[in-house]
Amino acid sequence: MTATTGTDDGRDGADDRAELARLLPPATGFALPPGRHEHHRERLMHQIDHDTASAAASAPAKDRARESAQDRRPDRAPARPRLLRPSFLAPVTALALAGALVAGYSAQGGPDLPVRADSGASASERAGNAQPVALVLGRISDAAAKSGEGPVGDDQFVYVRSQVQGGDLTSGKLVTGPLAEREIWYAQKPGPQKRLGYIREGGETLPINAELGDTDGTREGISRPTYRWLAALPTDPRRLLDHLTALTPESERQEHAQAVFEQIGYLIRETVLPPETAAALYRAAALIPGVTEAPDAVDALGRHGVGIAREDRGSSTRSEWVFDPEGLAFLGSRTFLTADTAIGAKGALFDAQAVLKRSVVDEGGARPQG
Repeated sequence: MTATTGTDDGRDGADDRAELARLLPPATGFALPPGRHEHHRERLMHQIDHDTASAAASAPAKDRARESAQDRRPDRAPARPRLLRPSFLAPVTALALAGALVAGYSAQGGPDLPVRADSGASASERAGNAQPVALVLGRISDAAAKSGEGPVGDDQFVYVRSQVQGGDLTSGKLVTGPLAEREIWYAQKPGPQKRLGYIREGGETLPINAELGDTDGTREGISRPTYRWLAALPTDPRRLLDHLTALTPESERQEHAQAVFEQIGYLIRETVLPPETAAALYRAAALIPGVTEAPDAVDALGRHGVGIAREDRGSSTRSEWVFDPEGLAFLGSRTFLTADTAIGAKGALFDAQAVLKRSVVDEGGARPQG
């Protein structure tokens, strides 16, 4: 999907996006999960930025100097944060994708929870009992090696039920929505697939189609991590981290280490992991520069637990994973602003999730028993 932008009339990228929003029809009731919007929106914004840059190259030098000075104004919004957050859901319909591209994050989630997260202080600032992150992740790794809902057959589905909360940037300001329940079924069939699974949200069940541009279907891989694909990953933490780093796209708008950290976050959040792979993922995360412990972290339901976090100072965002303080099972995650910006105040919540159920079922759309 490419965007046609009118850059010959002096408008900047924001005007192009506003015009695109005006021309597109309203999206359907389906809201993509947190993280899916950025994968496709980045493609659109990349095209817009490319067209804008081409026009700027042909503009008079004094105009380019004026625009450059405006870009350095401190009151401008930070570069679009976290646009390359990887995730697994392809658009259900072209209309839903169009709405997601314009809106950015879709509003999902709970009126009874605060829409501001913790300030994003370091672990040592928030608690005096912070432990070395490698030690904490080592304990989480050991617990993960003894658990797991698998194995998962090629003809089965991974089922995940969550409470999710997301933010909406349509207005140019970050507005966090209420909690909403979401159920997802991920197909495990190997090879290119045009139907990747199903999602149920707001009482409606819709199919998950192949990734944008995959006309013959989407293969298993980093964007469709089946149990079989996950089981084939290296289990040596360094080799695994190098492998995931190579597979994770780079973006000038986000530290690559942050993108890799968030990629691992998605792998542990909405998959059923082979125990050996799960254990290796946590030890690989400990090797990422900037990863810290976040004592007393909180998920979307307000459940407190052991936290693992990384802050992207370039985009003023912080992502945290939350684990049960007793058994160290994964509870959920959240991402929030760590500084006052043009789009929101420090602590404003981008998204949060609380995993309620993770299982394996034989049919898409069927809930697990018990």
